Order: sequence, then C-alpha cells, then structure tokens
Amino acid sequence: MPNQNADGDVIDIALHNVRVQNFDKTISTIPTKRFLTDAFKNWRSMHECGGRRIKRALDLDQNTVRFLTAQEQQEFQRFFLIRDYLEDKQAEITDWNRVMLPSDQAASAVNSRRMTNLGVFRAYVLQYLRSHPKLRQDLAMMVRQLPPSPTGLPLEIYCFTNTTIWVDYEMIQSDIFDHLLAILPEFGLSIFQQPSGRDWQVLRAD
Repeated sequence: MPNQNADGDVIDIALHNVRVQNFDKTISTIPTKRFLTDAFKNWRSMHECGGRRIKRALDLDQNTVRFLTAQEQQEFQRFFLIRDYLEDKQAEITDWNRVMLPSDQAASAVNSRRMTNLGVFRAYVLQYLRSHPKLRQDLAMMVRQLPPSPTGLPLEIYCFTNTTIWVDYEMIQSDIFDHLLAILPEFGLSIFQQPSGRDWQVLRAD
C-alpha cells in the first residue's frame, strides 16, 4: 500500500489494525478500514504461481533502424538462435515480392519488402528468452515495440522468471539486460540516452 508506506508480508490481522512486516524488516500498522478505501497490491498470487514478471524496455535510438543488405543477412547466419527465423522470413518476403509486385517494379528496393536490423534483433531477443533456463516458458513471453517518445523507441521485454525470490529475480533480470545491451551493436543498433559531459567533450574536439 504506497499510501501507507507498506510493502511486505501481513503478520497479524486484528479487528482494527493490520500489521505488515516490510521487506526492510520494519513494521507498518494499517487501520483495517484503509483496505476498504485505499488501493493496494496483493503479491500472494505471484508467490503461488512460482514466477515473477519482468516488464522492462530498452530505449533504442531510432536513427539506427535501417534495412539490411543481402550481405548482412548472410552474416547474421552465424547467430544460431535466429538461423531458422532468417530462412523463414526471407522465404516469406521473397514470395510476397514475387506475387504482389509487377515485374517492372520488383527490381526497385523501395517497392519491395525487406528485413530490418530491428526486426532481426526482436527475433533474436525472443529466441534468447525462449532458450533461457531461468525463465518460465509456460507463461506469457513477448518482445514488442511501444510508442516512440522523445527518449527513443522502447523495445519492451515481457516474461516471467522461474523464481519469486527477490535477489534471484533481480540477478536474472540484470543478466538478461546485460547481455542485450552488449549484443545490441552487433545488429547495428544503439541505445538512446541523454547527452553527457563526455559527449560535449567529443563535440568540442571535433
């Protein structure tokens, strides 16, 4: 209950008060009537299901999103997680272009469907999550774009860990995003972030 600064386990329920042991081991005493008037979140279902949700986004620099060349598509074959995706997607695009485009327009790249580095990265992230041993494969899992904003294009990762233990959960989540941040440049993408002092120093040097 944010309004009561309470976030933890209920340890006592009395007629007029409910006592909560917070995660930092402090105790909050909440008038029972507050449970009828104030909003609160119940963590019990999360503990019982055995999985805890990860819902976090990478803010991508939209200026780095582009179409892939044929050579780049071939180079991505070295990522074993997306080999099948690349083959299936290229077959789908080739069939679409053959059926939908007149022969006199098929040779022009602007008229045809093509793969993008962002689309391939989304496929990679999804396959990475599906192969992760510490994620629940029987619960919802997806990688999706959120509406663009002044801070970039959010690419949201939505999945569940196979544990509800707070420390383990944070380690799993951090390991996933460590990997994604490190692998991102391989796809020609970059993270959007506000200019820092170092950026201004580089501009002055140029």
